[in-house]
Amino acid sequence: MSGRINRRGMIGLAAAATLAAHPASAAPKGQPNILWLVSEDNNPFVGAYGNRLAHTPTIDALARKGVLYRNVYSNAPVCAPSRFAILTGIYPESCAPANQMRATAKLPPDFRTYPELMRAAGYFCTNASKTDYNCDVDPAKIWDVQGAEGHWRKRPAGKPFMAVFNYETTHESQLFKPTPGRVTPQMVAVPPYLPDTPRIRQDFASYNNLMENMDGQLAARLAELEADGLADDTIVFHYSDNGGTLPRSKRYCYDEGLRCELVIHVPPKWRHLMPAKPGSVIDSPVSFIDLAPTLLSIAGVAQPGQMRGRPLLGKRVGAPQRWAFGMRNRMDERIDFSRTVTDGRWRYIRNYMPHRPWGQHQAYEWQAQGYQDWETAYRAGTLNAVQRRFFEPKPFEELYDLRGDPHQIANRAGDPAGARMLKSMRGALGAHL
Repeated sequence: MSGRINRRGMIGLAAAATLAAHPASAAPKGQPNILWLVSEDNNPFVGAYGNRLAHTPTIDALARKGVLYRNVYSNAPVCAPSRFAILTGIYPESCAPANQMRATAKLPPDFRTYPELMRAAGYFCTNASKTDYNCDVDPAKIWDVQGAEGHWRKRPAGKPFMAVFNYETTHESQLFKPTPGRVTPQMVAVPPYLPDTPRIRQDFASYNNLMENMDGQLAARLAELEADGLADDTIVFHYSDNGGTLPRSKRYCYDEGLRCELVIHVPPKWRHLMPAKPGSVIDSPVSFIDLAPTLLSIAGVAQPGQMRGRPLLGKRVGAPQRWAFGMRNRMDERIDFSRTVTDGRWRYIRNYMPHRPWGQHQAYEWQAQGYQDWETAYRAGTLNAVQRRFFEPKPFEELYDLRGDPHQIANRAGDPAGARMLKSMRGALGAHL
């Protein structure tokens, strides 16, 4: 096999392509079940991703037995546009106003959502229960069961299922009050772009505790699957619908707004569908535009032309890609316009409304006490230059070396040392647009 896998199972681009081209020859009959465990508004504050404060044994176990995607991104840093991309396999900015938060886009009548395509392939499809699809699709018409009663146990005997369970435990709104638990404010490290205040520390501690609570809910669902005797026939996905909800994350085109977790566990019977061996970590960037094509690949369904992603596993695995794209436009009542691209090592952001500051006051977002503290410190004049930048006009272009500057503070767009990468990422974003 070409490429290199180290002792932790890291797999690079060449290795992933080779594994994709040579799946195991023996394939069982029938179709596997598919279970999606979807959390909300969280970055990979997960032990398997290296977070030392996290207590996420369920997700960590899935990663040890499955495949962890190191650099995975939502296509928008907020739920409704991101969920549009997941449902349709279409970039929200290419089907306006699906790119706005929140709106009702008109899905072209010839296009079909992934649950419709999976049902046509013989799957019983349920969703429990969040939709927020940002378009005129009627959820009741695309799912066999939509709502709180959605469960694989509703399916006819012998029929494969595709079941989605959404967990709001980590949603932004849960930070509007403290969540006590294993992690305390004294234990957290505050990023340098934020002031170190008691309420910001509490937000970070609460976030870690909410992640632990969510992990326990996933454990309960997987126990149901095991009790029903279905674990050996079910491929399990866990991912979050967009990036985190701490200050300067959700709604913003930084890694904190777009980077998510994605772990996929495939039982031994269906291991021929995997892109790499169990316990592997895939570094090449992926985004949620790839989720619908992945489902269709597992089910053996042809991918419609409007779906722009590539299958991550299944019967047709796409070649590793170099770029993952993201965007933002209106967020609630505030207008803005940014586009971004990353390769997992660098992030380039183009701000089409540089006169607008990042930190436009938004009624919903500002219910979080961390944002209140940040603005209070800004108005009091106690912030340093890095911390007050959030409330100032933006540059037209931003370029960050994520390896050397994970908090995305030092803009390299005007640095001659970053000129080659700036040119490359400008070109990639231009071609994407």
